Amino acid sequence: MITLYDCATAPNPRRARVFLAEKGVAHETVQIDLRAGEQMSEAYRRINPHCTVPALRVGDDLVLSDNAAIAAYLDAQYPQPPLFGSSPKDKAEIASLNWRMEFEGLMPVAEALRNGSPAMADRALPGPVNYAQIPELAQRGLARAQRFFEDLNAHLAGRSFVAAEQFSVADITAVVAVDFARVIKLKPDERYPYLLRWRAAMAERPSFKL
Repeated sequence: MITLYDCATAPNPRRARVFLAEKGVAHETVQIDLRAGEQMSEAYRRINPHCTVPALRVGDDLVLSDNAAIAAYLDAQYPQPPLFGSSPKDKAEIASLNWRMEFEGLMPVAEALRNGSPAMADRALPGPVNYAQIPELAQRGLARAQRFFEDLNAHLAGRSFVAAEQFSVADITAVVAVDFARVIKLKPDERYPYLLRWRAAMAERPSFKL
């Protein structure tokens, strides 16, 4: 039995949701209401003491509490399709670009949102500990996210996928980062033709319709 602890409106659970769909792994889903603070409840802390989503429960004795562990486990347990690549060269390229999509895309958007939204006062970082916002980080996050769009657009010129000429976890992370940027009023437009072409192609995959 596999159970995904999800939140339909949050970006990181979406990464796990898409990964599971691409692998065709049957699972149950439990929604965690982040707006209501359900991730901080004692019941959820017993599942994931980090108070974050996603979490993936496998059977009775394994809980994976972050996307890195979830993706690594699923790719090893269900090797087809290989979302981290097959050859050593492809694995290295996909790992590198997946890290870039997270560090240069998802993290700046989260930085801008968490440090700039009044609704997230004292919640500048996810997890069980409250941290005060730093307004300057909101501005930096926005600038970094804008640069991410520019760099990703340039990277996708002449490419159908983010890494290794194949659909991979790097595409999943990149799509989620691009879509998540809407929360800071940043969307791809005609300035980013290669990004728009790639995003339209990704939209045809059933996993991204979830």
